[in-house]
Amino acid sequence: MQRRLVIQSGLATAAGLLLRDTWAQSAYPNKAIKMIIPLAAGSAVDSAARIVSQKMALNMGVGIAIDNQAGASGLIGAERVAKSAPDGYTLGGFNDSIMTMLPSFHSKMPWDILKDFEPVSLVAAIEWALVVPADSPIKTAADLIEAARKAPGTINYGSGGNGSPQHIAMALFAMQAGIQLTHVPYKGATQAAVGTAANEVQTCLQGIATVSPLVRAGKLRILGIPAARRLGQFPDIPTVSESGLPGYEMNSWFAVMAPAGTPKAVIDKYQNEVVKALADAGVKEQFAAQGLTPLGTSPAELAVLLKNQLSRYTKLIREAGITAS
Repeated sequence: MQRRLVIQSGLATAAGLLLRDTWAQSAYPNKAIKMIIPLAAGSAVDSAARIVSQKMALNMGVGIAIDNQAGASGLIGAERVAKSAPDGYTLGGFNDSIMTMLPSFHSKMPWDILKDFEPVSLVAAIEWALVVPADSPIKTAADLIEAARKAPGTINYGSGGNGSPQHIAMALFAMQAGIQLTHVPYKGATQAAVGTAANEVQTCLQGIATVSPLVRAGKLRILGIPAARRLGQFPDIPTVSESGLPGYEMNSWFAVMAPAGTPKAVIDKYQNEVVKALADAGVKEQFAAQGLTPLGTSPAELAVLLKNQLSRYTKLIREAGITAS
């Protein structure tokens, strides 16, 4: 019996090596790829994914279909990625909220970000903007804070949903400013931006890629950028620190993941294609216009970032008393 177990174990190992070598040597990919985005179309992650995937598709010679599966702040779409076959033809385009914030709001998660996915690459940092309706009397972050102090709870802010990065960003803004704001969750970041433009709420914090079309259309006005310094592509827009809340910073990021068990050769292939696409001058130009900073890390670097930021946000959300409501 022991000899039979040894033989079976050896056969399993050989089969695994054969599968690995087959993936490495095959003409991969040879059919269309699906990238599931667990967020609404028009979000910052969606914009970044469409820009980089279009270039990747051209370079690889196969189509990459973007499949927006929004819902439950990203839980639903992420679960579909986790449960997809690890055959190299399904990817996930996630933001940091889905990967490192959501677990703090749910005692029972349908997936484990560290066990059910394979990191591919951190693609881009997403710069944000604090915005108000274009006709709002609020001109600066200081004005917003003063209005909230005069009438606690009467200033409403929109977000992409309970536990979304926009929710957490504004909750931290309120905590740091010592004010009370009222959260109004929408079904996605794009809807929250549109709701703000329509004066359904007084303000929101969003990725620049999400709000820029409404800013250009004269529907929204940017109060400040929550970054350490002004952005080169928006030199006339002050930081939130300059506009009224010193020290406040917030941004997010977009990463590509694959279902756990996807062959290493495939992960390496995708990571190389991400880096190649990000080096393209046209991609860089489109990213800059959307407030996106190209990155392109290794899978190992993304894995370390996930672990560190998961720990950081768990502590931060607990200390701030932020709940998914």
